[in-house]
Amino acid sequence: MSMEGAIPADHEHAASESAAEQWRDDLVSSLDVIEDQPLSERAASYAALHDELARRLDSGPTGVA
Repeated sequence: MSMEGAIPADHEHAASESAAEQWRDDLVSSLDVIEDQPLSERAASYAALHDELARRLDSGPTGVA
C-alpha cells in the first residue's frame, strides 16, 4: 500500500486546529458586524446567525467516539 499523498496524523491535527481557528475568527467577525448594526437590525442578524450555527451542528458528525 502506497503512503504517497497521505497526510501524517500530526498534520491532520494541525489542519483541524487551523480550520477551527479560522471558523472562530469568522464567527467573531460576524459578531463584530452584528454589533456595529443599528439596534433595530441586530435581532434579525442574531437570528440568522443562530440558524446558520444550528444547520452546521445538525450536519456535523453524530457518532460518539
